[in-house]
Amino acid sequence: MKKLRKLKVHEYLKSKKKPLHFTLIDPEKTNKNEVVKYATLLYDHGTDAILIGGSTGVTERKIDDIIVEIRKRIDIPIILFPGNISGISREADAILFMSLLNSENPYFIIGAQVLGAPIVYEYGIEVLPTAYIIVGYGGAAGYIGHARPIPWDKPEIAVAYALAAYMLGMEYIYFEAGSGSPKIVPPIIVKKTKELLGDQVFIITGGGVNNEEKAKQLVEAGADAIVTGTIVEQDIEKAIRIIKAIKG
Repeated sequence: MKKLRKLKVHEYLKSKKKPLHFTLIDPEKTNKNEVVKYATLLYDHGTDAILIGGSTGVTERKIDDIIVEIRKRIDIPIILFPGNISGISREADAILFMSLLNSENPYFIIGAQVLGAPIVYEYGIEVLPTAYIIVGYGGAAGYIGHARPIPWDKPEIAVAYALAAYMLGMEYIYFEAGSGSPKIVPPIIVKKTKELLGDQVFIITGGGVNNEEKAKQLVEAGADAIVTGTIVEQDIEKAIRIIKAIKG
């Protein structure tokens, strides 16, 4: 019987001193040379993992090519952040195997996962079981995923989703405000989830983290990992400063 890859990335993420920084690279928004440059530079400045994925225009071949080139220059995990089954690559170290819990479309809750599971299994990619929960703005991920974004001022709903995810056995909780969001995920959501579940879950937050102060707010709330993506494309120097703020 074929076995899934040993849990090297999971162990790496759990063992690293928190908080961590993840660099999100969208293959649709940057060419291969830019991706390699960004990934290498941010690796040199302390990013802990590279997420690869996007909501639209992503193909397996494009991701394969990018990962192969990045891997020549860095030795941190490369993790898939798939918007659909086209975002699966055999070249990756692991995949955020996500369910968009507050989608109105069953396809993004379980349908895409059913279609993708045999591919992930065949490729032997390490699986990181992840609840994807969209808050407020939502951006392209919310629109494409038919999400009902949780209102900014209703943190108790987000926490309830996280609790349900934990009870379903998901070890990773990804609170997403959406690419280019005018606000970050409210820190109170992270704080309340961490108070409730502690280290039983690994909390990732992303969307709208475009300066050091916003990053620090999420760090102080207890986020285990903070994702920056849009700012990497817009202002790489600012992205570096955010990493330094996260790392203290």
